[in-house]
Amino acid sequence: MSRGVATLVALLVAACACFAGPDTTANAGTSAAEPARPARDVHLITVETAIHSVVTQSISRAIDRADEAGAEALIIKLDTPGGLLESTHDITKKILNSPVPVIVYVAPDGARAGSAGVFITMAAHIAAMAPSTNIGAATPVGIGGAPADTAEGSQSDQEAMRKKVTNDAVAKVRAMAEKYGRNADWAEKAVREAASITASEALEKNVVEIVAGDVDHLLSQVDGFVVDLPGGERTMHTKNAAIVEYEPTWREDFLNTLANPNLAYILMLIGFYGLIFELYNPGAIIPGVVGVICLILAFFALQTLPMSWAGLLLIVVAIIMFVLEVYVTSFGFLTFGGAVSLVIGSILLFDTEVPSLRVSWGVIIPVVVVTVLFFAFALTMGLRAQKNKVATGGEGIVGEVGRAVTELSPRGKVKIGGEYWKAEAEDGPIDAGEEVVITASRRLVVKVKRLS
Repeated sequence: MSRGVATLVALLVAACACFAGPDTTANAGTSAAEPARPARDVHLITVETAIHSVVTQSISRAIDRADEAGAEALIIKLDTPGGLLESTHDITKKILNSPVPVIVYVAPDGARAGSAGVFITMAAHIAAMAPSTNIGAATPVGIGGAPADTAEGSQSDQEAMRKKVTNDAVAKVRAMAEKYGRNADWAEKAVREAASITASEALEKNVVEIVAGDVDHLLSQVDGFVVDLPGGERTMHTKNAAIVEYEPTWREDFLNTLANPNLAYILMLIGFYGLIFELYNPGAIIPGVVGVICLILAFFALQTLPMSWAGLLLIVVAIIMFVLEVYVTSFGFLTFGGAVSLVIGSILLFDTEVPSLRVSWGVIIPVVVVTVLFFAFALTMGLRAQKNKVATGGEGIVGEVGRAVTELSPRGKVKIGGEYWKAEAEDGPIDAGEEVVITASRRLVVKVKRLS
């Protein structure tokens, strides 16, 4: 009996141990670390252009979409030569306050994070680069000074403005670098001295956290990172996560296309030419409609780019000179002045040192040549044709010589070329067969007088 009781007790203890074992293990795991959960999607947006307001809108929407979808992170695949300071500020502000971890990945091989790209990379929760990439040269350029009475005063004001903007940029980039424990001294050097380094140097100098060959390699390295978000710290679970690429809307594609400075420049000139042609040919309609549409699109594009009013005014002055050349005998000086003004205005139209945000010489030269030819030949010939003698209808026969078919006393018929016209003599009766000259035409009746 006692042996049976002992066996029963042993079985009960073993059963309790079996049921209790899993609970004990789970509790221990919960207390030791964050519970494991399956990796969620990682969103990705590619930026391969200069930074301007349209790019700002795209990145902002990408962050919002990633947050709404509950994504694990957003990767900004970056390749940019730089861009506008104001747009860069808006992007970095959005990233710093993002509820979703943002990974800036300078890629693919050969890409760069220049100028504005440095600020965007420093703002990221995790900064990464592909092996054959570079980052740096973030010195603010293309800063205009306040007007002054003298050249010396203007230069000093410009230098003061440059120093002010540079110091502001240094403070921003240092603050972002220090926030994530990166090399703030190098970040300042990139702004003040236009320093630039490769991916391997950036990793060695603690400018970025990761160097990865592709996105999958990046996600495997990011897995387990702890990032500091506005809502608190979060551990990244990105290994084997699915990539969801950001698909821009048709509106974003359209705006990105318009934000091309070469296209904006061409649209603006087409708009001006369309309006001029409409004014010279009232009622043509099509040139006027096309001109208005092109001008509206051009001015929309100009507001997204660093437009210079001086450049725009020089282009307008150039067109005015070309038009005046048609009416004023300047022996070509107005055309020459217009060509020079158009070239200078085209160069100054966008106030920036970033090549991708300026009008290229490959566009400026053909446009200037075509414009000069258009106004010097086509428009001039058209106006001269309007001043020529009318060659058809009643007005076209004034001054022609004909012969009286019947006696004109004072009315009768005359033959002009191969046509018969009703005629009225102005200087007395004219016998049939006499030669006459046409002096006027009114309501299909011509007035004539003897040729002698």
